[in-house]
Amino acid sequence: MDRQQASGTGPYGSHTNTGTPAIALTFDDGPDPVNTPQILNVLERCGVKATFCVVGVKVQMYPDIIRRIHSEGHALCNHSWRHIRQLGTYGQARIRQDLSGTNDAIHAIVPDAAISYFRAPGGAWTDDYVTVARELGMTPIHWDVDPSDWDSAHYGTGHVMTNHIVGVVQSQVRPGSIVLSHDYQKPDTTAAYRALLPWLTARFALTALPPGGLPPRRSAQPFT
Repeated sequence: MDRQQASGTGPYGSHTNTGTPAIALTFDDGPDPVNTPQILNVLERCGVKATFCVVGVKVQMYPDIIRRIHSEGHALCNHSWRHIRQLGTYGQARIRQDLSGTNDAIHAIVPDAAISYFRAPGGAWTDDYVTVARELGMTPIHWDVDPSDWDSAHYGTGHVMTNHIVGVVQSQVRPGSIVLSHDYQKPDTTAAYRALLPWLTARFALTALPPGGLPPRRSAQPFT
C-alpha cells in the first residue's frame, strides 16, 4: 500500500485530521451503560454530534445505547470486537474476521448505520489493520489531541482528572483536530465535557465524522 497516495498523516497512514475547519470529538471503548448515556445527554444539550468508537462485545450487551447513538445523529466507528491491543499482529484473516464481526453486530441493531471508520485498539496500528479496514470500506482514524483520560494512574481521578482533560483539550485543539476521549467507565470525562462543550462550541464547529470516510491527504508522509 502506498501510504503517501492513499492515506492520512498519522501512524501507518491513519487520519489525524478532519480535513475541514471542524473538529471531531471521538469517544472510545463503549458503550458504557452509565457513562455513554450521560455523554449523550451533554452532547444533546449543546447540540453537538460526535463519533463513538465502539467495541463489538459491548455493542451486543447494550443495543439500546447503540440505537440511541445512531438515532441522535452521531457516527459509529468500529473499535474491534474485544479491544485486544495485539490484534493487529494476528494476520489479515483474523483481523478481517474481528472487524467484520463487529460491523455485523452493529448492523444487527441499526441496519442502516454507516460504519465508515476504524480505530485500532490502543492506537497500535499495523499495515494489516489499515489494509483490512480499507477493504471493508472504513477509513482508519487516529487523533491529534489525547488528554489521556484513560491514564488515571498518572493523572488521578475526580476533579484533578477533569481539570487535566479540560486543560489539555483547550491548549491543544485546533481547526480540524480529532480529539480522543473515552466513555467506558470514565465519569471524569463526562464531567470534563460539561465544562468543555460550551468553550468548544463558542470557538469551533464540531462535527461527527462524515459517512463515507475521509479523503486522502495529499500532504501525507510515510510513517516510520
